[in-house]
This record gives sequence, C-alpha cells and structure tokens, in this order.
Amino acid sequence: MYGRFKQGEIHMRKHRIAVAVSIAVAAAFSQGAAAQAPAVKNLKMQGSWPASLTIQDHFKGITERIEKLTGGSIKIETMAAGQVVPPFEVLDATNKKVIDGWHSISYYWVGKSPAAALFAGPPGGPFGMDHMDWLGWLYVGGGLEMWRDFYQNELKLNVIVWPAQPSSPQALGWFKKPLKSVADFKGMKCRQTGLNAEVYAKLGQAVVNLPGGEIVPAAQRGVIDCAEWVGGVEDLRLGLPGVFKYHYTPGMHENNSVGEFGFNLDVWKGFSPQQQEAVNSAVKDTFITWLTKWQLQNAEAMEEMVKKHGVQIRRTPPDILIASLKAWDEVAAENSAKSATFKKVYESQRAYAAKVVPAKRYMFPPYSFAANYYWPEGAAKPAAAKAEAKKK
Repeated sequence: MYGRFKQGEIHMRKHRIAVAVSIAVAAAFSQGAAAQAPAVKNLKMQGSWPASLTIQDHFKGITERIEKLTGGSIKIETMAAGQVVPPFEVLDATNKKVIDGWHSISYYWVGKSPAAALFAGPPGGPFGMDHMDWLGWLYVGGGLEMWRDFYQNELKLNVIVWPAQPSSPQALGWFKKPLKSVADFKGMKCRQTGLNAEVYAKLGQAVVNLPGGEIVPAAQRGVIDCAEWVGGVEDLRLGLPGVFKYHYTPGMHENNSVGEFGFNLDVWKGFSPQQQEAVNSAVKDTFITWLTKWQLQNAEAMEEMVKKHGVQIRRTPPDILIASLKAWDEVAAENSAKSATFKKVYESQRAYAAKVVPAKRYMFPPYSFAANYYWPEGAAKPAAAKAEAKKK
C-alpha cells in the first residue's frame, strides 16, 4: 500500500512539474511575442482639401487601409485643410515634422520649382498618356524615383512621396456666361493653379490662385468670373452649381492629373519592412477602389447638377482644347530652357509616351466609338436598341 501511495505521490509531483513548465513556457512565449510586436504608431497627417470632398475620402481610404494591413500597428488621424496648417503648406509642414505626412497634389509647389507640376500629370497627359500609362511611367519608367529624388535632393525636403488620387479627367471649368471660342477668355478673372495658370494666362485669362475652399466665396463677391476645380461630385460638394450655371467639359489642362501622398522621411524610416510594404500596397489598393467608386459618383453628380440645380453642361469648344495644348507646349518649352530638372523629367515622360501611346492607339478603340453606338448624344434611343427594334 505504501508503494502504491508513493507511486501516486511521484505521479502528482510530475504532473505539477509539467504544469509549471507549461505555464513558464507560455509566459516566456507571450513575453517574447509582445517584445517582437511593434509598438503602435499614432500619426497625424493633413490634406489640402475641405472635409466634404471625396478627395478627402481617398485620403482616409489610404490611412484606413494602412491600419488594416499593419494589424493596427499604424494608426493615422487624417485631417482636412486648415486643421493644423493652411492647404498650401502641408508639404513644408511635413518636412518640418509639424505633421507626420500629407495628401495633396504636386502642382501646388510650383513656387518652389516649376518641375513640381510635371509629377501631377501635366496638360495633355502629357503626350497623350492616360492613368495607366502614367502609372507605367512612374512604376516602370523610373518616374517615381525621379519624383522622390526631386523632393529630397533638389528641394531639400525630408519626405517620401507616392502617387495618390487619380482625380481626372477634369472639366474645363465653371462660367457665368456661355463660351463660344477661346477669344471669350480675354479679361476673365478665373481661378487657376500651378503651371495651368500660365497656360490660361497665355489664353487671355486674368488668373487668380485660390484654395478650393475659397472658390465659392470669391465667386459670390465677384472676385472671379470663372473657376476650375475638378468636375463631377467634387464640384457639386464644393457648391459650385450654386454660383455658376455654365459647366464646360472636358479640359486638356488636367485630363490625367494624379495627386500625392507622403510621409516625413524619418517617420517612414521608423516603419518596419512589413509596415513599409503595407503602405505600398495600401496606396495602390486605394487608387483602384476610390477611382471605381468615383466614376459612378461623378455620373450621379452630373445628373443632379442638371435636374436639381439647373446647370447647363456643355461641350468645350474644340478651339479651346487645341489652344490650351499649344499654350502648354510653350510653357513647357520655356521652363525646359530655364531648368535642367524640368527638361530631364519632361523628356523622360516624352520618351515613355512615345513607346506606349502610339501602340495603345492601335490596340484600344476610341472610347466614343462604342459609347456613341449604345448611347448616341442627342438621340432618343441607342443605335443598338434601334437595330434590335428593326429585327422585331
């Protein structure tokens, strides 16, 4: 009996030891996992946009995606224009680490260097490029490296940048009276920004540089006669149908504009490799998800402009489109002559476009071809519907 008791006691001791060892191992593993998990980074970023715009929604989309892909280890507060600094100061504020990052568009920085406008997708594409061609130049043709080098080494900014919202193609703009030709621009006081201001100045406009949030008050006070913003849902949310009744589209000045998203470089270097990869993925993911939603929002907004606000949406006279491209060619040539950086970047874009644009023109039918077949402008029924009716 004593032997059986002793054996039971030995068994109990072994069990207790095993339990103790298991607890110790679990505790050690837990502590090790906690030590390996990155500390949560709480960051503050600001955009150049009023809080009501879908461009600000894009900004939030990127930061929310970053938080999800990093498992919550990066949390970003996204602030609208003016919450910390004015709209046109977000880049400098990021450089000085007043904020951790920004969301804007590079042509706002032409005061630092005219070459900044080239990284926003300048007039004409440039050279006929669309969004996918443009991303190709950035990610395949070396454009993104040139962009980052330009900010860090020429402008001496401690930042890192990515292409962000594809808010284009954009409309020509809003006017208080109808347009017949480019001659109507003469003397018009019109809100324009970046090198586009130089383009339209060549066409006779008296250009006024204003942030988006100041356009409507300026129009109400008679400071401006016309304004360029984006088009579609952005213009509706900004309130432009309340102060202008003539909306002309398309435009050539921003038919392919793309914004930017970036961090202070020290903040970026503080991310783990996995967190950095999450940021790269989030930027690309949100480009697609936002653009697909934005297309439908624009269509619905244009319908609301007409039916609810009485806006007249009209086709831009062709001579204005041609004249704007010719004026841009002059602006680009002038700036290429003055800046080696401008010339280098612009020639890089030209070389990439020279390969992809002519080839794409052969491969892709004009968008208007099938569009006009199914949805002819001014016709009661699509051509396809008429063809079906004849069969019956």
